[in-house]
Formats: sequence, C-alpha cells, structure tokens
Amino acid sequence: MNSYGVGGEPAVEWDVVDSGIGPLLLAATATGLVTVAFHARPAVRDATLDRLRTRFGTEPVAAPGSARLAEPIRELAAYFAGEPRDLGLALDWSLTSGFHREVLRELASGVPYGTVVGYGELAARVGRPDGAQAVGAAMGANPLPVVVPCHRVVESDGGLGGFSGGLETKRQLLALEGVLPQPLF
Repeated sequence: MNSYGVGGEPAVEWDVVDSGIGPLLLAATATGLVTVAFHARPAVRDATLDRLRTRFGTEPVAAPGSARLAEPIRELAAYFAGEPRDLGLALDWSLTSGFHREVLRELASGVPYGTVVGYGELAARVGRPDGAQAVGAAMGANPLPVVVPCHRVVESDGGLGGFSGGLETKRQLLALEGVLPQPLF
C-alpha cells in the first residue's frame, strides 16, 4: 500500500504527543488536522491508524517533527498549559459528513473557550430543535475532540452528558477552561 500522495508527500502523517489528559494521537493531511485520539496507547493507536488507513486508502506515516503537526502540537501544548485559547487550526473534515459535520462545524465556530452549550441548544442552532440525541451521536463520533470542543456540550439539567474520552477527561477539560472548579486533590 502506498503511503504517499500527490507530489510524493505522505497522505496522512501522525505522531503521539503527551498532554494534560494523557497521550494524544494527532494525524494530519495536507489539508489540516484530521484526527485527535485520546488515550493513545497501542490498542487505541492501532485502531485509529486502521480507521485512517481504510478512509484514505494509504498507510499513515509516523512523522515525529512533522511540519504538518507542528502547529497543532504547539497550540495544544499552550492550551494544556492553561493559556486560554480557541484552537484556530486548519482542519480536514473528511472523517465526518452530513449532519455530524454540520453540528461539529457549529460547535467549532460557535462555542468559545470557557463556555458550554446544551445538546438541545446545539441541535436548534443547526435547525433540528428535536435533535438532541442526534447531536449526542455527532459528539461521540467527533474525530477531532479537544480541537472541535465536544467536551463543551452538556446536558440541559447541568449534567456532563457523555464523552468519548471518558467523563473524567471531560471534567479535566472543563476545569482547565474554568467551567468547573479544579479538584482539590
């Protein structure tokens, strides 16, 4: 299987980086960041790379020091260091489509750092006021968590809701952004 796209550059480059919530697998195409995977230990890493291999029809290339990944790594390091910021990175949306893509784009552009939105409110923003469960499915399928901040979507009664990275990870991200108090210990 060929690992290189047009011009001899890899179609997908990836690396695993440390973060405040554990190892993250970051992958990028020439278009932009295409996926972020939580808890990127071997089993998660292998499953993520299999998904990328299937979607792009090419072998993802391990690329520590990749120019494509340099800015996402810098931005995420600053974010996890507590610098308030929305991550304005170039994104490759090709792992999502239809309603999911519409919801994720609204989330990325319309729910800034340090704020939260309810599942139902987000559904209403994209013209599906009865679509809270469908929004939940879109959050669970988000290929770009943290960067497309699905951790900022909560239940209308104040509950955290679900989270593909686990509820403790969601709590940590919301605490980092000042939405929840930092744990005492």
